Amino acid sequence: MLQRISDRLHNLATGWATLAAILVFALFMVLVLPSMAASSEAQTGSQESPDTSIIYTAEDLYRMAQDYGEVGRQAYVRVRLTFDVIWPLVYCAFLVLTIGWLARRALPIGSRWQRANLVPLLAVLFDYLENLFASVVMLRYPDPTPILALLAPWMTMVKWLFVGTSFGLLVVYACIYVWRKLRGG
Repeated sequence: MLQRISDRLHNLATGWATLAAILVFALFMVLVLPSMAASSEAQTGSQESPDTSIIYTAEDLYRMAQDYGEVGRQAYVRVRLTFDVIWPLVYCAFLVLTIGWLARRALPIGSRWQRANLVPLLAVLFDYLENLFASVVMLRYPDPTPILALLAPWMTMVKWLFVGTSFGLLVVYACIYVWRKLRGG
């Protein structure tokens, strides 16, 4: 099953689709993310966010909820239900298509490393779980939500692990691709 999913994603990784994903990702990085960060900071009154933290605790999450205040918590949840539904899809498309495009050119066909294009899907899964759990904690605050408050930091950490791994794979595959091109292969 995983092989079939990977193969379908590889079929989507045409030159034009990959280029489009790169351009959309770049536009988001340059135009959308900075304005979203500024807007979020203005609405929550804080630069600190579960989404951008790598390691935090349930206590940290509750402290953020308190520091945000009612308006800030509502803004946090609103962003999770709008922008943070789209942004993971943007970075996932970029990573899946770019890794797939490079893998087809850098690695032998049939190599199990071709399935690395699945790693960004795990990043998105844990990103959505992080957003869901942190949002429920924010919505219920000051009432405690102990299980989700404990799980949210783990979802964030695992998300960043898969995001970092995805970018690492992209760099490795790009280096292999360039190396093979320079060697005439």
